[in-house]
Amino acid sequence: MASNNRNVTLTGLARRFVDDGLLDEDIAKNAFIQASENRIPLITYLTQNDLADSSKLAFSAAMEFGISVLDLESFLPEMMPEKSVDEKLIRKHTALPLYKRGNRLFIAVSDPTNIQALDEIKFNTGLSTDAVLVDDAKLRAAIDKYLESQDSSMGDLDDADLDGVETEGSDDEDDSAVPTAEVDDAPIVKYVNKILLDAIRGGASDIHFEPYEKTYRVRYRTDGILKEVSRPSIKLAPKISARVKIMAQLDISERRVPQDGRIKMKLSKTKAIDFRVNTLPTLWGEKIVLRILDPSQAKLGIDVLGYEEDQKQLYLEALEQPQGMILVTGPTGSGKTVSLYTGLNILNTNERNISTAEDPAEINLEGINQVNVNTKVGLGFAEALRAFLRQDPDVIMVGEIRDLETANIAIKAAQTGHLVLSTLHTNSAAETLTRMMNMGVPSFNIATSVSLIIAQRLGRRLCSCKQPADVPKDVLLAEGFTQEQIDTGFTLFRPKGCDKCSGGYKGRVGIYEVVKITDELASMIMEEASSIQIAKKAQAEGFRTLRQSALMKVIQGVTSLEEANRVTKD
Repeated sequence: MASNNRNVTLTGLARRFVDDGLLDEDIAKNAFIQASENRIPLITYLTQNDLADSSKLAFSAAMEFGISVLDLESFLPEMMPEKSVDEKLIRKHTALPLYKRGNRLFIAVSDPTNIQALDEIKFNTGLSTDAVLVDDAKLRAAIDKYLESQDSSMGDLDDADLDGVETEGSDDEDDSAVPTAEVDDAPIVKYVNKILLDAIRGGASDIHFEPYEKTYRVRYRTDGILKEVSRPSIKLAPKISARVKIMAQLDISERRVPQDGRIKMKLSKTKAIDFRVNTLPTLWGEKIVLRILDPSQAKLGIDVLGYEEDQKQLYLEALEQPQGMILVTGPTGSGKTVSLYTGLNILNTNERNISTAEDPAEINLEGINQVNVNTKVGLGFAEALRAFLRQDPDVIMVGEIRDLETANIAIKAAQTGHLVLSTLHTNSAAETLTRMMNMGVPSFNIATSVSLIIAQRLGRRLCSCKQPADVPKDVLLAEGFTQEQIDTGFTLFRPKGCDKCSGGYKGRVGIYEVVKITDELASMIMEEASSIQIAKKAQAEGFRTLRQSALMKVIQGVTSLEEANRVTKD
């Protein structure tokens, strides 16, 4: 696709790469424009889009800046200083601490112009920093491996470790209701442990145990897609069900009603994984679904969630306000919890009193007062909120606004000097506002309390094995790309597939619609405008829809057009 880059003058690294014969001049100009627009280093853009050999780029950059270059594959990991640099800084700057000599810390970077990384690491560690240039692709792989090893990962566990894994159930239930019987069947115990461990290894978010008339299957949801991984004999269904229920401290004799529980799986002295467990009676037995709760997701930082820069700033500005309401909306499994906890992590300081009411609390955070609502004993969201308001709160998080009573108390808190975060199950930001009106919340209260709405989805990230896709211009226009975007020029990519990914995709990225309630939108809310009218006004004020954000991820090469169509549509 032709790019309007005639007015671009190449300097610095871009000019060096062209002079060294690594890039064609037009490709270099287009890459320079795209990297600048996406706010990522030129070397990273070239590597991620397979426009040049990453090792040759490293040597060329080293010659340009007179910096030594290192092959990370020949570097011994045991030389790396443990926990010398905070994980957030490593992720933010794509910089890896290599070794320490006296008070000097040598940092591996792929972009020699990234002076900010060295300065920020120097400020946080109190050590002098020196840059060592490395291959961009190898650096990213080394960072993942380094951080994984720092977290005492269970990736090295094999089948011999299965018997040593400890599990314990939730402490929420009355101990007298917990059965003391155990399924005395070592193969079943080992099988269930292996299913759980393999799910964690494979990065799954959910595990489904499903009985049918003549078959029984186990499926993992990985990157949002369900995939069958095992098909044990249907005769084992009762034993598997009983084993999981015992691990979650549920009543194994009760098979007629759904039950909720929790499993804590201790993999080592420092590593444990939580599972949220739900059972459901079906025609042929109990279907059991386990949601894997990964605390590290809430600590990744806002920079890696997928927000565009302007969207991220809107979220951070809303978090800085002393009062108001931030609503996160989307279907189950769209990453709402991670977005909320990321915000809570930013707010979690010694100066703030933060309380949350959840059903149940998915991620445990030190310094935050978390409450599990329990309707059986009369502790619902509304009751928890009333108690919070008597506990001198600064920040309140409500797991979900389900009814008018909860909505009214949350709004009252937002109007009286508290910052309130919560979720709703709607499809867009505009529909969130009309949903609250339909609940019976007065439009004036909505307009004066809600400050920001984030609607979101999760799309699969393309693996580095991705390949260019040729899509006709008329198809691009029909899909929603603007004429300006097409004229500027970009490369679409499609999944290919390799031994490191699943069908050409690896991991997921957030796709967001972030709408700040401006004075004009507040006026429309008080006039009880429809969701269609509010959505049009939000777009007119420059707020991107979910579809527009998804197409931006396609332009950036983060995901494919097929995946954007799967998770969003007009």
